[in-house]
Amino acid sequence: MVAKKVKRVVVKVGTSTLVQKNGEVNLPVIDNLAFTLSALNKRRLEVILVSSGAMGVGLESLGLTKRPSAIAEQQALSSVGQLELMRIYSQRFLNYQTTVSQLLLTRDVLHYPVSRQHVLNTIEVLMEKRIIPIINENDPVSVDELDHHTTFSDNDELSALVATRINADLLIILSDVDALYTADPNRDPNAKPIKNLDHVTSNVEAGAAGTSTRFGTGGMITKLRAAKMMMEDQRQMVLCNGRDPRIIIDILKGKQVGTHFGYDQLANSIEEDSK
Repeated sequence: MVAKKVKRVVVKVGTSTLVQKNGEVNLPVIDNLAFTLSALNKRRLEVILVSSGAMGVGLESLGLTKRPSAIAEQQALSSVGQLELMRIYSQRFLNYQTTVSQLLLTRDVLHYPVSRQHVLNTIEVLMEKRIIPIINENDPVSVDELDHHTTFSDNDELSALVATRINADLLIILSDVDALYTADPNRDPNAKPIKNLDHVTSNVEAGAAGTSTRFGTGGMITKLRAAKMMMEDQRQMVLCNGRDPRIIIDILKGKQVGTHFGYDQLANSIEEDSK
């Protein structure tokens, strides 16, 4: 296996990481995420954040405890939550002298060549200016991610689509699980974490569990789909627990964290500040 350095990384953070079980926004996690990505940005790594959480943040903003069933109500909730989520992100990143931008996408934008190229051009310009793009699916106008349609179409797949389209070296998915396991660790005490995987077998898929949070729409199946997409494009992915986003630094230093998907090893990609 070849050890490769990372120059461009996509970080995807799930709702279960951003929103606590009691429904409150996890501000310490968001602050650590902003600190970590800002530090990487200052070290000249190109960073893109794909963030879920609009609906979870919307629930707290409106004082609700249950996700509505009607599509229009879900979309309205996401509209409120997206604004509040970006307000929090903007504030936290500015604390570390980093500017962020927002891109809300629908899947047809990434599949249609003309609109896709415009999006990619925008992302390239933002990174040239050391601005971190924050991407989410445009939930208020899209039903791809909502309960009434394809359950497994969510931001895990979106992050892999973005990563492959912009030629990212690595996708890091921050979740509420420590790694991919041989079985659901919440049900099977004999489940073992899988450290490295260079292809996804039917046995691995059979051991994948569903979502463990009432806020998110994905689960381990969508993460395996993202991993497949990355590996088919000769790229790498790491799945790990996002309780402390500073773990991203360990990953980029080449340390074994969570589950690594790919044919190559990760080399130390962080240059220390010169004195």
